[in-house]
Amino acid sequence: MPHGIGRIKIRLPRTIHKGQVIDVKTLIIHPMETGFRKDKATKRKVPAFYIDEVSVYYGGTLISRAKWTMAVSTNPFMSFYVKADKEAPLKIVWKDIKGGVYEKTVQVKPQ
Repeated sequence: MPHGIGRIKIRLPRTIHKGQVIDVKTLIIHPMETGFRKDKATKRKVPAFYIDEVSVYYGGTLISRAKWTMAVSTNPFMSFYVKADKEAPLKIVWKDIKGGVYEKTVQVKPQ
């Protein structure tokens, strides 16, 4: 497996007020290979290897699920909005087509 794969960053606003709609920014390190590219050295196709499902949980409740395809770029960045109505964990789970599961949880703490 490539070095660093599955490393995740999640960024929340520094200050969150209860009931505020916040912008959540995420980045995951993943090669996102389509299966169509050829390795320049070997001339062989690089096997497909991409994230195909992303799930977001807030306070243990699934609030979003996305199905991705091979058309998503390397090291995908994703941004979405959440209404911060309670102090609770925000967990994001990425799954790839080779069975890899990558997840990260951050705590949402509205004031």
